[in-house]
Amino acid sequence: MTSTQTSAEAQTLPPLLPSARRGSKPGYVTLLVCFGLLAVTLAGFFTSGSGPTAGLWCIGMMLVLLFMGVPVAIALAVPSLIGVYGLAGIPATTNILATAPFNSVSKWSYSVLPMFIFMGMLLAQSGMASRIYRATDRWFSWLPGGIGIGTTAAGAGLASVSGSTIGMTYTLGRAGIPEMLKAGFDKRMAVGTVIVSGLPGGLIPPSILLVIFAGIASVPVGPQLMAGAVPGILIAVTYGIFIFCIGIFAPSLVGRGKKGTGERKVVTWGERFQSLGEIWGFPVIMIVLFGGMFSGAFTPTEAGAAAALTALLLTLLHTRRDRPFSKVGHAAMSTVSATAAIFFIMIGAEMLTRLLAITGLAPMVTDFIVGLGLSRLGFLLVLIVLYVIMGMFFDTLSMMLLTVPILLPTLAAMDVNPLWFGVFVVLLGELGMITPPVGLLPFIVHNITKNPEVNMGQDITLKDVFVSLIWFLPIVILFLVIMIFVPQMTEWLPALLERAAGGTATQ
Repeated sequence: MTSTQTSAEAQTLPPLLPSARRGSKPGYVTLLVCFGLLAVTLAGFFTSGSGPTAGLWCIGMMLVLLFMGVPVAIALAVPSLIGVYGLAGIPATTNILATAPFNSVSKWSYSVLPMFIFMGMLLAQSGMASRIYRATDRWFSWLPGGIGIGTTAAGAGLASVSGSTIGMTYTLGRAGIPEMLKAGFDKRMAVGTVIVSGLPGGLIPPSILLVIFAGIASVPVGPQLMAGAVPGILIAVTYGIFIFCIGIFAPSLVGRGKKGTGERKVVTWGERFQSLGEIWGFPVIMIVLFGGMFSGAFTPTEAGAAAALTALLLTLLHTRRDRPFSKVGHAAMSTVSATAAIFFIMIGAEMLTRLLAITGLAPMVTDFIVGLGLSRLGFLLVLIVLYVIMGMFFDTLSMMLLTVPILLPTLAAMDVNPLWFGVFVVLLGELGMITPPVGLLPFIVHNITKNPEVNMGQDITLKDVFVSLIWFLPIVILFLVIMIFVPQMTEWLPALLERAAGGTATQ
């Protein structure tokens, strides 16, 4: 990356948790159809006779609201409140309004969320994000497809600490795509590399998504975070090896042997080592985070706070001549906004869980799934299809909050380890967001490439974006299959953490 302003980078990040549906505003016909469907679901609910039937009508109402572009939290909460009122009256509705907001977000394991988010915001404000990309670019540039490998490494690291694959993709796309095009990368290879680069970040600690799953599933945070580390790192490494192999066997796709659209300066070894000096703070944060957990000095929650404090001190150091307290204040305000958005959605999910309990729909779904006679493999394959379809409308967090409360009772019947399932669900959610033709990220990246400063004069169509993903998707699909047949991939590191910490690092 040749020039990226820190403040601009932080301000151009889209909201951490936008509404479920993204894109152009719905037309009048679409709105009329949605309102009609909403009226039908309301009428169906109030005329339904049984609890499970009423629950199904409420879920239908929720889906209609989501299709209309209503924010996820409201789409979850409103049908749930209507359902509770219709089935149990005013006392139950008053009870859910009084208790759900506190009960849904007051779990001790969730106290680490604002720490992780604050750490990511500080990294953006301090300019660390741009320096990480510059360093990976310089260190891998000598390899075949090196800038693509560097983009993959930077994307995995930045997505893991930012908590937003969408935000990371937006930032990395604006920085990485023009640099790859300058190096002569095929345009499809460039956009595909950016889209998949953030996918492992949802698994690599500190993963906000895995922390939230741990709270929903009532499993220890530390082991859940460690369960995603190995699969996330392996996916990132495999993508890097894939791009390296492309550079060997199809060199024209990564700019070898042809002239790019611009000039890229030859990087010296001195500049490579200089770039390491610019990012020394990042490994320090990781040492505090993981060293504290593995040594037993910190619980995962305490490690998150220590890492955030380290990031704060580093931000003040790096920005000491450029309004440091203003940048810390901006990061703090962004953290409050992002945390509130997450908690608001979780409150809606808690209300939906209460509705499912009142209607008896959750045990009915469990009995239905068990009654199908599906094997563990069949059950997981059905989930893959479900999440790919849901990826058209939701981000990963929304998909988790909609499905995990319903599926948790089924896990024991299917002999599925909750720690393993958390990693599997997060990876499925990330896959759903990039799978054509319904995933959200391809449309976001296509929108980015319309900027002349990004496309470098090349016409990058939506078809090009979809074709690029066809090259990359088999890798993550292969990982899903490997995870199903080799669950030990996610289990040995949590066990190692528990032994290292003497069995105490659970919260």
